[in-house]
Amino acid sequence: MEYKDHEGYTHDWVTLLPAVQLAYNTSQHSTTGRTTSLVEKLWNPLLPVDHMKKNLLTIHPTAKDFHEVWKRSCDTAAKCIDDAKEYNQ
Repeated sequence: MEYKDHEGYTHDWVTLLPAVQLAYNTSQHSTTGRTTSLVEKLWNPLLPVDHMKKNLLTIHPTAKDFHEVWKRSCDTAAKCIDDAKEYNQ
């Protein structure tokens, strides 16, 4: 099933769901104050960002582009969550 977002990008949700699931399972939730992985499995998986050196002087251009796309996606997701909360009140 393909979905076209507000910026016109077409996404195949079947390929995106594993990344969304990982993001959800490794995010701290306000109800429990813990991540879903920690609650269900008693451990948190290591993410690629956990292995990055913190003192890098240069960032690969692809990583910078990915970060910008990731940031826009997070902002869009936050806006969707706010809209859903407002709708459900």
